[in-house]
Amino acid sequence: MKAWYLLYCKPRGEARAVHNLTLQEIETYLPTIGEEKRVKGQVTVKRIPLFPGYLFIYFDPQVTSVARIHSTRGVGRIVGCKELMTTVDDNIIHSIKMREHKLLAELLPEYRAEGKETEELQAPEFEFAQGEKIRFTEGPFAELEGIFEEKNGDKRCHVLFEIMGQQKRVTVPQKSIKPI
Repeated sequence: MKAWYLLYCKPRGEARAVHNLTLQEIETYLPTIGEEKRVKGQVTVKRIPLFPGYLFIYFDPQVTSVARIHSTRGVGRIVGCKELMTTVDDNIIHSIKMREHKLLAELLPEYRAEGKETEELQAPEFEFAQGEKIRFTEGPFAELEGIFEEKNGDKRCHVLFEIMGQQKRVTVPQKSIKPI
């Protein structure tokens, strides 16, 4: 039976894996988030992977060989692929997709509006301590909790987040979290 699975990609190989899996007619989903970039005074939004190094695939292991997927260029391995593969609930995928579309729909028009500076759109930033519990205020993880790990530049930070029973490190805009 077809189900969603989490796939670990080779370093910076998400796009290559998506392309090659699509050629094999395997449905893929690479969640992305908008990252603002200012180049020569112009603000643009670039879509980057929400979970760097990971993507979701939808297939039936009885029909498509797992070895075939593992040998695809850009693919590392299916997460949890030992004896029993761990499926991802359809509701989780649907929820991530809905939040991703909502976030991008809200984000892109803001930058098209004339006369708005990005500084006006940013929420006040908090100072976080390593190991401090946080709550996501926006984006695909809105209302979920995590643990602050460290700052990554001026506007982004690393947060430890539990997904599928494993603690993963995600990079998010600092304005999208608040202390608990």
